[in-house]
Amino acid sequence: MRVLGIETSCDETGVALYDEHQGLLAERLYSQITLHKEFGGVVPELASRDHVLRLLPLIDEVLKEANCSVEQIDGIAYTLGPGLVGALMVGAATAQSLAYVWQKPAIGIHHMEGHLLAPMLENAMPSFPLVALLVSGGHTQLVLVRAIGDYELLGESLDDAAGEAFDKAAKMMGLSYPGGPAIARIAKGGDSKRFKFPRPMVNRPGLDFSFSGLKTFTATCIASFGDAITEQDKADIAAGFQQAVVETLTIKCKRALEQTQCKSLLIAGGVSANDNLRVALETMVDKLQAQLFSARPALCTDNGAMIAYAGLQRLKAGQSSPLGIDVRPRWPLTELAKVVA
Repeated sequence: MRVLGIETSCDETGVALYDEHQGLLAERLYSQITLHKEFGGVVPELASRDHVLRLLPLIDEVLKEANCSVEQIDGIAYTLGPGLVGALMVGAATAQSLAYVWQKPAIGIHHMEGHLLAPMLENAMPSFPLVALLVSGGHTQLVLVRAIGDYELLGESLDDAAGEAFDKAAKMMGLSYPGGPAIARIAKGGDSKRFKFPRPMVNRPGLDFSFSGLKTFTATCIASFGDAITEQDKADIAAGFQQAVVETLTIKCKRALEQTQCKSLLIAGGVSANDNLRVALETMVDKLQAQLFSARPALCTDNGAMIAYAGLQRLKAGQSSPLGIDVRPRWPLTELAKVVA
């Protein structure tokens, strides 16, 4: 089976073609970072308009690179939600229109399930059950995965997602958008121990997260310097902030593995590309004699490949979406149907 994947949930236009036997045949990704940079975050209306401009040309490029005709495509997968409603509508309308004209089945995919399955694009399928850490600009969740589509939410952020906290902390320091890479870059020259950032909720039972306190602490640190803040001060604040997020995520992941007795931890989403987080989690799972599964950094951000792969799993199981343009800006992962081969 060969599936065309379309991702337009936020500020990246992703298109990919995935074949169950040959793997990823071609992909294209257009990032809107430059478009939104001056605003310090995503402007929904601008994002939607840019998806309209980029999507069809990217589909043409992918099909040409893969030397694939319409007849060779078996289905179309697109992001149904969660995400920005206007951006989602662009992808859904395009996918459903192509499905109607090409007479192919279409399937709406949960954006976070796409991220969850992204490591499987290049690794052997991990054995279930496993614990997944989904950590991005919009979500921070710990999920027990018993099978594809069989998910139990173990914990989530009670306020900002980790990626959102990175963006806001970076903006306070006058760093560029997106905040995660910007903070990671200057943190390399910083002292993570200079400022004693809190580790929110790690001393409480449960697996929920909170990152609002880290933002408040960051703002307090910056304000204490006034106009006299130096680049080294910013580097030290960035290093302390990053280390606090990494340690908080690692502690909660360890707790989740111990509580579920799972031997596999899967990490996905944009923040999962952070080098410090990967090293900390690798060290932690080694001590527990467990395994860590992750995707290459290019597949951690939003992309069409993960949507195509998730679509393949569901189309093979006989699932499809009815003809029509419908999106789910808010959509609990636990509402998904289990994939039965």
